[in-house]
Amino acid sequence: MAAEAQGAWSEEAVDHFLRSQRIRARDGAAVRWFHAANSKARAREAARSDVHMIEADVLLRGGKGGNGDPIMAHPPETDSDNTLQEWLKEIVNTNKGIKLDFKSLEAIWPSLELLEHVKQHLRRPIWINADILQGPNGDNAVVDAKEFLDTVTSFFPNVTLSLGWTTGWHPDKHNKGYDWMMVKEMAQICSTLSQPVTFPVRAALVRQSISELCWLMQQSDRYSLTVWTGKEDVYSVEDLLYIRENFDKINRRFCLLDVKSGIRDAAHSREKEWLFLLNYN
Repeated sequence: MAAEAQGAWSEEAVDHFLRSQRIRARDGAAVRWFHAANSKARAREAARSDVHMIEADVLLRGGKGGNGDPIMAHPPETDSDNTLQEWLKEIVNTNKGIKLDFKSLEAIWPSLELLEHVKQHLRRPIWINADILQGPNGDNAVVDAKEFLDTVTSFFPNVTLSLGWTTGWHPDKHNKGYDWMMVKEMAQICSTLSQPVTFPVRAALVRQSISELCWLMQQSDRYSLTVWTGKEDVYSVEDLLYIRENFDKINRRFCLLDVKSGIRDAAHSREKEWLFLLNYN
């Protein structure tokens, strides 16, 4: 059963939920996400909702350098009413996929040990995420790539890896996108990996990075993009259509998270066949 569970961890979310008859067509727009399900109340809400995938953030109690339990919180928070152990107990009894976003290297090993204890009950997509490289306007600390990947793959060689860049976005100036150095460094890091890898990229920075990101996608058929947006980011339906059209040329699907509902609905009405994963929360 554990082997069967881990096989699902590397399955594309759309394929998993179609196979389990939770969506009617192979259309990522039908896959719904719940974002930042960190507190007990948010985790409970996510568990009882009709979403397909749940995303939450993990760090050690006390923040960077902390030696407490893995907790569910996003920096700058350093404490939470919810530990990862309690969070897993809440979510494991659902049929929802999981994305765990790690904010510190120290949290990874004890968190994966907890995940190891419940893996036989998790026959669903599991994504493990960390920002391992500095990206456009990124000033947050990165998670050490080698230690992160060595630790995760030693526990779970089949898990889907979500490997990103730290980024920033400024409304009052031109924002540069992902440059060649950034994508080539990521490609080099991922060249020896055997499991599926999705690269989370910021929607407001993708249009100016099309050539670089298309090149990255062409390096392996195991790669995909997860396009996400910040709460204050400015982007348009036309930007999303432009991204979709360009990645269609190389036959690559990409996932779309955290999209404002109005833009999501407008874009979806324009392009019914989009193969996106949309966040409805």
